[in-house]
Amino acid sequence: MSRAADGTTISRADSGGPASGVARTPVWIRPERVKELSLLGVIILMLLVFTFVVDDYVSGRFFNRVTTSVAITAVLAVAQTMVIITRNIDLSVGSLVGVSAYLTGQYAADHPSASPALAIGLAVGIGALLGAVNGVIVAYGRVPAIVTTLGTLAIYRSWLVSHGEGRTITADSLPSWVVDLPNRTVVGAGDLDVRVVFAVVVVLVIVLQVALQRLRWGRRLYAIGSNPGAAAQAGLPARRLVLGAFCLCGALSGFAGFLFLARFGNITVVAGQGLELDSVAAAVVGGVSVLGGSGTLVGAFFGAVLIDLLDQSLVRVPQVSEFWRNAILGGLILLAVVADAVIGRRFRRRWSAEARPQTRVDADVPRDDSQDGPTLGATDAAKEASDA
Repeated sequence: MSRAADGTTISRADSGGPASGVARTPVWIRPERVKELSLLGVIILMLLVFTFVVDDYVSGRFFNRVTTSVAITAVLAVAQTMVIITRNIDLSVGSLVGVSAYLTGQYAADHPSASPALAIGLAVGIGALLGAVNGVIVAYGRVPAIVTTLGTLAIYRSWLVSHGEGRTITADSLPSWVVDLPNRTVVGAGDLDVRVVFAVVVVLVIVLQVALQRLRWGRRLYAIGSNPGAAAQAGLPARRLVLGAFCLCGALSGFAGFLFLARFGNITVVAGQGLELDSVAAAVVGGVSVLGGSGTLVGAFFGAVLIDLLDQSLVRVPQVSEFWRNAILGGLILLAVVADAVIGRRFRRRWSAEARPQTRVDADVPRDDSQDGPTLGATDAAKEASDA
């Protein structure tokens, strides 16, 4: 504690914690939580708005349609988030979906008695293998991810076109368990059903989110995306982590390919085309920073729900054309990026205010020279005396 010349006491907070009068931000109030709650609020608001615009909007059939269609986008959003966290991107996920869906469909059609676990494992394995190719080029070849995956997007799709030779896998050639999977329910009430596919995706998101938060592997992914230089100085195996993120992204894309096969049944060589843009859009709208090191899988899931809900709702509004639906989606992505920047800036300011010592001016504190030492005037007087 020190004193100014006018007798005002100036106290400085202990550097070990926030200053007096500065409230510390609660642990649960963080940018990721704010984004997730904001998305949830937007989804609820959208439901209320479309309830007044569209007749018979809220119904069990509409819920079933949305939850069934959002499963594929949600899985791809989670896959894309795993890579974006490391400050990379994967634009080949649409081709991964197409290749895994087509090859798994061929296998299921040729082996109708094969177990479902084997077919799902095949799809996941194909995706993981192709994702590993992306990861090796990016992590060890040091080729930018956007260039690498843009190239593999074309390569994987071209191979599929050459392999398929224009043949279509039809639903009647697939085992019944594949075709019936989208309609299987966990629990139902009237027309409203919680489908098995949607329940599996929700559990998958929760498990991976907990792993990212609790496991050392997940924290390291955030570290190399947030500050690659510091992560390298800390000795983190950045190359292996990036390779693992791409492998996991590929495995999830392969699983999405299986879901694509089960939902549509009829698979051509263009299956999954354009899904890479949906996955990036869902992740960005869900609050995942394109600069890496920030974002949650729950937020990406909410982003996928928001985009799919918006698309399914606008289809039922005849005044809105297909072109305007795409424009609205683009505006939503831009709004999400701006909101991410604003929220991040506000929280950085708040954290900086909590971290640095603060100065508090208390004009009414009585003077006590015996405790606080000599005032500025006393110091000058002592100096003059010594000079004399």
